[in-house]
Amino acid sequence: MTLNRLLDALQLDRDFLRCVTHWERLPAQPAAYGEWPQTLDLRLVLAMRARGIHLPYKHQARAVAAALRREHVVVVTPTASGKTLCYNLPVLHSLLNDPDARALYLFPTKALAQDQLAGLQDLVELLQADVTVATYDGDTPQGHRKRIRAGARLLLSNPDMLHTGILPHHPQWAEFFRGLGTVVIDEIHTYRGVFGSHMANVLRRLRRVCRFYGSDPNFILTSATIANPAEHAQRLIEAPVTLIDDNGAPRGEKHFIFYNPPLIDAELGLRRSSLLEAQRLGARLLREDVQTILFARSRLRTELLLTYLREAASELGLDPALIHGYRGGYLPGERRAIESGLRSGQVRAVVATNALELGIDIGQLQASLITGFPGSIASTWQQAGRSGRRQDASLAILVAAAGALDQYIITHPEYFFERSPEHALINPDNLVILTQHLRCAAFELPFREGETFGRVAFTADLLAMLEEEGEVQHVGDRWYWMDEAYPAAEVSLRTASPDPIVIMVPSEREGAAAQTIGEMDRETAPVLLHNGAIYLHEGQTYLVQHLDWEAGHAYVQPVDVDYYTEASTQVEIEILKIHQQVQQGEIGKGFGDVEVRSQAVGYRRVRRWTHETLGYGEIDLPESVLDTSGSWLTLAESLVERLRGLGLWHSDAIDYGPNWQEQRDRARARDGYRCTQCGAPERNNRQHDVHHIRPFRSFGYRPGVNDAYLLANRLDNLRTLCRACHRRLEQSVRLRSGLGGLAYLLGNLAPLHLMCDPRDLGSHVEADFPPFHRPTILFYDRAPAGIGLAERLFELQDDLLRHAYDVLQRCPCARGCPACVGPVSEGAEALDWDPKVLTHALLDAMQASLL
Repeated sequence: MTLNRLLDALQLDRDFLRCVTHWERLPAQPAAYGEWPQTLDLRLVLAMRARGIHLPYKHQARAVAAALRREHVVVVTPTASGKTLCYNLPVLHSLLNDPDARALYLFPTKALAQDQLAGLQDLVELLQADVTVATYDGDTPQGHRKRIRAGARLLLSNPDMLHTGILPHHPQWAEFFRGLGTVVIDEIHTYRGVFGSHMANVLRRLRRVCRFYGSDPNFILTSATIANPAEHAQRLIEAPVTLIDDNGAPRGEKHFIFYNPPLIDAELGLRRSSLLEAQRLGARLLREDVQTILFARSRLRTELLLTYLREAASELGLDPALIHGYRGGYLPGERRAIESGLRSGQVRAVVATNALELGIDIGQLQASLITGFPGSIASTWQQAGRSGRRQDASLAILVAAAGALDQYIITHPEYFFERSPEHALINPDNLVILTQHLRCAAFELPFREGETFGRVAFTADLLAMLEEEGEVQHVGDRWYWMDEAYPAAEVSLRTASPDPIVIMVPSEREGAAAQTIGEMDRETAPVLLHNGAIYLHEGQTYLVQHLDWEAGHAYVQPVDVDYYTEASTQVEIEILKIHQQVQQGEIGKGFGDVEVRSQAVGYRRVRRWTHETLGYGEIDLPESVLDTSGSWLTLAESLVERLRGLGLWHSDAIDYGPNWQEQRDRARARDGYRCTQCGAPERNNRQHDVHHIRPFRSFGYRPGVNDAYLLANRLDNLRTLCRACHRRLEQSVRLRSGLGGLAYLLGNLAPLHLMCDPRDLGSHVEADFPPFHRPTILFYDRAPAGIGLAERLFELQDDLLRHAYDVLQRCPCARGCPACVGPVSEGAEALDWDPKVLTHALLDAMQASLL
């Protein structure tokens, strides 16, 4: 069945259409051509004609002409619009006409660089030019590196290698830097947040080294569609740019479907799992032989969906080997083989994280199935654009998850289709990141008196601080690096830790080396590679036998089990410094520096398909500390007292009765001072919580009126739980308060207002939060020192509250659901209040206070 026939069938499928909230038809677009710039080398024009390209698209013509005029250029057009030609032609023009000229291409991933290499080499061969093209990254054999340094005129690399392997060793690259005339930076929309802030500082170091060798390279940047491409490019390179965004490439018709999984409990607002629904839709596409890419939001969900889809393929009589996974952590050889299989058509479906969101050539896929809103409008368009790379029709389906963010997008398609994509936000002057790169820059070249690092006016103050720490020394009019450390090796551009965990399968032969099957960053490892974890890789299930944290090795063994694992993390937050605090009526708003302490403490085993809990386990790994920025909302006691008097406030600390402390201690002793869920012992003089199996409030205890606490606090109604397990167990009950419901709603909507990835933002809610000792909802940047999200959220809080009120008004559920104030739990029916009413009352009171 062709894709067009499948689309016709879907339009007649009532079960399918019942779940469709929007079907957008994006019409085909014809090509719009320009002329080859007159100054472009004729050999390149003839080479293009030999390849069947007789005229450039209009955006290509404009970009090439601007680059030939030595303007810094940023090209912003959709996927598969021919952006590569926009930089290849001016670069090769320079290399053909100046034997000393050099060029550097920077791609966000090694895979993208490898993908470009073959095409460039073919073009150079067609030109019969004396231009050596080479990749230089972590996979480049040591024996080849000296030859590349000496002979490469066009170098393909990535920011990480530039940061650690090229700039610190610039004397070995002296000839390259002397002739460096053009720097190409591809996919700049990926350089946002922490990664982007690091990248801007790496480019500061690059331009500084170039000036030392007498060169001043021109920059050509490309990007997917974002809201602020010119501003973002200028922040990265600290120079004006020419924006090229008038796309002239043709486009086939695209059908973009918003799909909301069916309700399985309308009153509770519960829907079928987006993962299982994606598996069902993916199986249908496979059955009709529509080559498909399926995106999932995490490594775990990617591997689960891959497993589900392979099982479905077997039931359909299809070969499961036609389906592959693709994500970070796969080895280079695995990724190349999967990419090749997609281009040849041998691989009929691939389940990927956003690792395949970028412009790697994976052939002409017909359908893109996106499991859960990726977190940003820009990423969603990128993933949808991975299908339909010719002028034929293509299909994209967004399958919504149950959370408030997904449900808002899926029920407000106009927000997605009519609003511009997100801004790419970076903060190159983040003090932590800036200082790290200033150390690297001082190692590379001494700083002159009065020299600034980029546009940082307080460079001298930072150098003086480094001198106090003994890392630099001020001699004459120079600042010299004096420390024995190699600073670049201590700075990871993408994570807080530079050294990943290597995942290995021990050999069964005595004395033989273990087989490396992948790697993982240290931020993620505690929740995915702890002892007892199930690690999924290309659909194969491995049991983590031992995580050697100090050595950076995880030893795994293949197993055949029907479950996966989910870890729980304990988080504590402290406000270190308040930068701004304002009182607006009965609402306090502020932002400042916060410390976030987190630790993975336990995990549960979850059966595949049914998602039932099979058991629990303990995690014993070090605590991590994040110093970052936070923004908060606090409620005045007068507002709380008013709601309390109306019976609309249930977030106060509970009086558990006069025998509570005694019963609590007896329960902990009975349970051996260990969590009865995950087995974690009490640590660091921190006592575990004690949980009421039947909610305490449901017993109706009133101090001085009755003694119902005696029944509520019986030992058979108590169990010991670590903080993480307790919070997970009681989450839905806590969400049934107005404060918890509002925190859930704001936490899901905040990324839309900040135009950031939801994973960039953390949240915390507490009824008596120090230092204010008031009900508080706090959000924090997940990046060290913050990248400006918390401060921006402080400015947007009034809009965010109004938006939350609108969502609550529109949600059709009865008492609360994942799309508004949070899910309703089993056993919570004994509580005598309505969480949706409580949240509504709280928002009413807050809105009145803000008027």
